[in-house]
Amino acid sequence: MIDLKTERVLSFAEACRHLPRRRASRPAHPGTLYRWAAKGLRGVHLETIQVGGTQCTSLEALQRFFERLEAAAPSSRSIDREARP
Repeated sequence: MIDLKTERVLSFAEACRHLPRRRASRPAHPGTLYRWAAKGLRGVHLETIQVGGTQCTSLEALQRFFERLEAAAPSSRSIDREARP
């Protein structure tokens, strides 16, 4: 849950500027964050908060989101073991 007292709240457009650039060095699109919030990614949803008419998240929520994604991903060691004959 996003805590307005302790977390840095950002609009989705602002939050995209804090993400690494990917395809053709373009920043992530705010629609990507909407999708992560609504549908999730690999079963993990991005935390959001409605501030007036703007859907927002926080830097800390993004950090938690990526940590949960990493925890949900299969470890590289188990993949290597399965691939070996």
